Amino acid sequence: MNDSGRLLKVLGVGFGLAGSIGGTIGAGILRIPGLVADQLPSQPLILWIWVLGASYALLGAVCVAELAAAMPRAGGWYVYAEEAFGRRAGFLVGWSDWIAHCIGLAWVVTTLGDYLAPLLPMGSAWIAVGILALFTLIQWPGVRSGGASQEFLSLIKALIFAALVVACFALPLPNRVEAPASFIPPDVNLFVPVVLALQAVITTYDGWACPIYFAEEFSTPSRDLPRSLIGGVLAVAGLYLLINAALLHVLPIPVLAESSLPAATAAERLVGPLGGTVITAVALISLLGVTNTVAMAAPRILFGLGRDGLMPSFTAEVNAGGTPIHALLITSLCSALLVVSGSFESLLGMGAFLYVGLPLCGFITLMVLRQRQPELDRPFRCWAYPLTPIVVATVSLAFLLAALWSDSVNSLWALALVAAGGLASEASQRLRAAA
Repeated sequence: MNDSGRLLKVLGVGFGLAGSIGGTIGAGILRIPGLVADQLPSQPLILWIWVLGASYALLGAVCVAELAAAMPRAGGWYVYAEEAFGRRAGFLVGWSDWIAHCIGLAWVVTTLGDYLAPLLPMGSAWIAVGILALFTLIQWPGVRSGGASQEFLSLIKALIFAALVVACFALPLPNRVEAPASFIPPDVNLFVPVVLALQAVITTYDGWACPIYFAEEFSTPSRDLPRSLIGGVLAVAGLYLLINAALLHVLPIPVLAESSLPAATAAERLVGPLGGTVITAVALISLLGVTNTVAMAAPRILFGLGRDGLMPSFTAEVNAGGTPIHALLITSLCSALLVVSGSFESLLGMGAFLYVGLPLCGFITLMVLRQRQPELDRPFRCWAYPLTPIVVATVSLAFLLAALWSDSVNSLWALALVAAGGLASEASQRLRAAA
């Protein structure tokens, strides 16, 4: 253990941007453009819907940047909920956040296992558990090791996607067929298609808040956290727009709309069957970056809860390199158990509900703290307050209600899981008080 028992303040904007990019860009951008084109058969509308999705993420980053810079402590959304609503509410948010991370980590490594199973002489579940073990070992030496791997994977990921964009515009297209100009008849109601397309686009921005989990480890958090959050969203948004423009350049909209993996379809048009293999490699690298980000972030949630007495104290123990080792082991073990359980359909539905609800808690917390603690030192202040948090909170609430309506069973199970954590915490607190 290090002498202070604290996390190390060794991170900077470079890691913050890498964390935001690495935690956001996954396999979704390889698949979602086809879903959007299926809803909106118009090039301008397709590009505008990606701009709207980026705007939502950017406004969310602006809101959270104020909270992160004012309260640069490990724990993620828990820190802000505890400050605004007290320890019980803080625990419920932190518990939910950690569970959502474990579900997400298990899903990502399972997907990696499915990709690699044809290449390795073992089952996909064992491959997934092996990947978990590998990234646990990468994180074990300390934050410098995890941070370096994050920066490397994010850089490689960005370069590969940039190369894909360049190839789409630079390489000649064999047997190019000009599709007729796409348009949407004026009498068509676009409300439902736009909502469905926007919902799909926003899911590709999940992960934009990753820097907040490392807030305590930035050397200059008041400056680095806002730059990491806002800069990360802008970098991802720019890359997403370029990817969609490149796909629209190569593929007619009907072909784009019918493809389950548009990036692979575009690559195959450009370089033949090798293109599918190339896109598979891109997906693998993207998922590895996400795995590293989540494996780093989730233990910081347990660390924050343990340090504040809401989880067993050993979860707050930190090794000499700045890694919460027991929290890391618990996270990896829980994710491994989810992997071998194999019941991902319901888990993902529960996780999706939590992923939407957590940022909503953050936006509400921002407004509550502005009222209750106007004297709080805020090195960065949310732009256009209170309009910005009201807009993003309204959108988040709409998506939360949509999730509750469209997948009510898993959403209710997610709420039950949150409640179970709260009841267990309450019982534990009373037993300790009685002892």
